[in-house]
Amino acid sequence: MKKHGILNSHISKILADLGHTDMIVIADIGLPIPAGVLKIDLALKLGVPGFQEVVDVIAEDMVIEKVIVAEELAVNNQATSQYVNDKFRGTPIEALTHEQFKQLTQKAKVIVRTGEAKPYANCILQAGVYF
Repeated sequence: MKKHGILNSHISKILADLGHTDMIVIADIGLPIPAGVLKIDLALKLGVPGFQEVVDVIAEDMVIEKVIVAEELAVNNQATSQYVNDKFRGTPIEALTHEQFKQLTQKAKVIVRTGEAKPYANCILQAGVYF
């Protein structure tokens, strides 16, 4: 049994299998899941677990070279936008329209669904390399 890090075996395996430029999505409860993309559903009830909590845990275990969000996040959910900007200071953050964002999720290795119920609380984390 693992003592540290991510205990969820599905997330732990996905992170261990990521290659350079592979993408994972951390999603709120409303983001559509494209057909054929693996979903790991962590949602227990509205707000649990929250987007920030899940991003914090995954970011501890993943080399992230780029973060992608929806443009609408900055206007419609300023608190989450500020969190993403603070959390990933020094990492490129790209903003796409929400429609473009949803299209890009089709290329993700996995979508991790949180219980977050705030608008546009989604991000794509692109894997980097540690060497």
